[in-house]
Amino acid sequence: MNYYGARQLAESARTVRKNTILIAQDIPEDKHSFRPTPESKSVAELLAHIALTYQFQYQIHAVEHRATMVGFDFPAFIARVRAEEKTPRSKEQTIELLTTHGEKWAGWVEGLTDAFLAEQVEFPAGATPPTKSRFEGILGVKEHEMHHRAQLMLIERMLGIVPHTTRAAQARQAAQAAKS
Repeated sequence: MNYYGARQLAESARTVRKNTILIAQDIPEDKHSFRPTPESKSVAELLAHIALTYQFQYQIHAVEHRATMVGFDFPAFIARVRAEEKTPRSKEQTIELLTTHGEKWAGWVEGLTDAFLAEQVEFPAGATPPTKSRFEGILGVKEHEMHHRAQLMLIERMLGIVPHTTRAAQARQAAQAAKS
């Protein structure tokens, strides 16, 4: 029995995306060009990266239903996504991109079967591990977003913005202190 299946994957993806969108809403549009270092992605590029990152796993599992990654043109795929990340967007367009792509991904994930999630995908010779389950790949999308969301929260602090999670914790602590 699988205790963490498609429904749980979809709901966790939605929760993570909801929090990413809150960060995107908190960062003023005039700060979307901010880069922590010259070689870093800008805030806008990082948010677009988050919105688009599911596309790799979606291509492999939904579009092509690949059993092997041997022969997949990863550099061409990544080049296309990176170009899309650099497309100029307003803050509103970026939030819409996060919203629509997040729901497209979660909606697809929600309908998966345990048998599908258990299927193995082979990787080219020398890869470690040599195979991964579809579950691992699909879960990786959420993990990837959480990694970048942590970067965005650090950027918020660099810009003088207190992240929404910190504000919520402070409000809970204040409410708790008021009850005491």
